[in-house]
Amino acid sequence: MKKQFLKYKLTFFLLILILFVSSPLFAHTINYSLEKEPAGTILVYYLKLGFHHIVPGGIDHILFVSSLCLLSNKLKTILWQATAFTVAHSVTLALSMKNIIVVPSAITEPIIAMSIVFVVIENILFSELKAWRILIVFMFGLIHGMGFASALNEIGLPPNKFYTSIIAFNGGVELGQATIIVIIFSSLVAAWGKKPWYRARIVYPLSAVIALIAGYWTIARLFFN
Repeated sequence: MKKQFLKYKLTFFLLILILFVSSPLFAHTINYSLEKEPAGTILVYYLKLGFHHIVPGGIDHILFVSSLCLLSNKLKTILWQATAFTVAHSVTLALSMKNIIVVPSAITEPIIAMSIVFVVIENILFSELKAWRILIVFMFGLIHGMGFASALNEIGLPPNKFYTSIIAFNGGVELGQATIIVIIFSSLVAAWGKKPWYRARIVYPLSAVIALIAGYWTIARLFFN
């Protein structure tokens, strides 16, 4: 079963690469209402916007980050994955808002849901961090970054504070992500991670529930949006 799952991951990898090659470009919207605001106001506004996009607004991103915390009970494992995810979505967020590479939300949203399913299934099949897991999380982070860009594009960016806005928004996303990691690690992993029943009673049931939710989202976003 593990070998078959690895084949599915390779296929999904190739799909993501194809999407990058064939991504259509479109211009980001402009937020004229903030054009004349001082840099401090812009910084606070987009920092809050990025945080709220994760907590409480980004339930799919919350589930993805939460799933990263369930692979093992080692903090190092969580930090490696979180770093790969952060670097990846930071890159595509910036590139997307610069119109270098942008994938429509009709494509990114189903893939984001599928990414959650892949991660939680791997949480069930494996108990230790594998080298490919970092690469998988990185690739998924690229897609999540495009999702962040799509949300940011709905608000728009002030034309004279482009980089300030991007950095602030991404900083807010990171704060939201860090908040989720702290909550999951302190309430589950640190509390019960070393118990012999941790995977059977915590990891497996939570992963199964998350897989069902994300599976439903995948179908809904593919066929009913």
